[in-house]
Amino acid sequence: MTMKADEMSTYWMPFTANRSFGKAPRLFTAADGMFYSTDSGHRVLDSIAGLWCVNAGHGRRPIIDAIKESAERLDFASSFQVSHPAAFELSQMIVARSPMPDGNVFLSNSGSEAVDTALKIARGYFAMKGEAGRKRLIGRARGYHGMGWGGLSVGGIGRHRRDFEPLIGQVDHIRHPYDPAVSRFSRGQPEKGVDYADDLTDLLTLHDPATVAAVIVEPVAGSAGVFPPPVGYLEKLRAVCDQHGILLIFDEVITGFGRIGARFAANRFGVQPDIITCAKGLSNGAVPIGATIVSKAIHDAYMENSREEIELAHGYTYSGHPLACAAAIATIRLFDEEGLWTRVTALEGAFESAMHGLKEQKLVTDVRNIGLLAGIDLAPVAGQRGARAKRIADLCFDRGVLVRSSGDTLVISPPLIIEVGQIDLIATTIAGALDDCT
Repeated sequence: MTMKADEMSTYWMPFTANRSFGKAPRLFTAADGMFYSTDSGHRVLDSIAGLWCVNAGHGRRPIIDAIKESAERLDFASSFQVSHPAAFELSQMIVARSPMPDGNVFLSNSGSEAVDTALKIARGYFAMKGEAGRKRLIGRARGYHGMGWGGLSVGGIGRHRRDFEPLIGQVDHIRHPYDPAVSRFSRGQPEKGVDYADDLTDLLTLHDPATVAAVIVEPVAGSAGVFPPPVGYLEKLRAVCDQHGILLIFDEVITGFGRIGARFAANRFGVQPDIITCAKGLSNGAVPIGATIVSKAIHDAYMENSREEIELAHGYTYSGHPLACAAAIATIRLFDEEGLWTRVTALEGAFESAMHGLKEQKLVTDVRNIGLLAGIDLAPVAGQRGARAKRIADLCFDRGVLVRSSGDTLVISPPLIIEVGQIDLIATTIAGALDDCT
């Protein structure tokens, strides 16, 4: 199917240069396994898992069949005062595979909603405990937590915030924990940088700890360009939060569901948060869904202390949507059957070698990796932020590999079903594009 530019003018595409897209549109019309196909039949290796989410690969028959069966049997049921069995089955499956097997799940429709839900639950938790003064939320510079008002407020990417301020109040930020002077070309977790966690202690000398509800971080910063945490950093944040009775929220929308070689980043790093958000990989991207996992203590505080019949006055029309639940249940079963939770551990070495092999390219200024995540920084074109990375991504697309550019960084996050030969293809395609731009 070929579309004309005027036929595409009514769709305002997210995070897209809409004025130029119609001049050279890139339209996918099919996907299978590791590949997309365009309207012209061009096959493109997906090195970004759709958008960090198609972890089990495209077109997986068990997920497709589950969606079809659900649509034919129960197309919709509200979760307001009624529900359906799949919502409860899915929630049980999530907590059983999470670091909080005695926790509870609130279902939503995206990572952004999962984050806003987590922030609201955190504030409400302290109200339930009689500590209503704990309202402050602490995020991190260069953090990404979706585009809802709450997530945008605790997020730390200036370009995302600039046009929409003022955002919600009583929010502060700690520094982004990465110093290229000492950690460039780090493999896995940087050895230096644990002291960045002291920012939280310093901030608590400005804000009374008794006014702080929660700290929210990505265990691995994703949209900022893939930054694994320094060794000991997350552990130190946890200790400071424990010392002052502050909740720790892990935004695992990207790192959940096997992306870094464990069910969740919390499992890999051995740090227990109080709340986890997840989305993307939860349904393999097939149907929008998000989930906020909370500890038993948080859930019990609402159940035991609420003065209202409805303990949590929060929700969405499509919370626990039958089709989304069916897709997520099928995805989790697929992960169990194929060992996708930990498949990355067998691929991480080859992936790391391939990505760091690009270090020799003249335009590459930094490479970072963990699991099947990598960020490749490029020397910018003077006065044209992001122009070089976009040019490289465009060349890679033409040569059959989908690569994401974010500012002056190339981001790689392929489906977990990738083979070593395909990892090498991604690296050689990027290298060739870089050679042609030198």
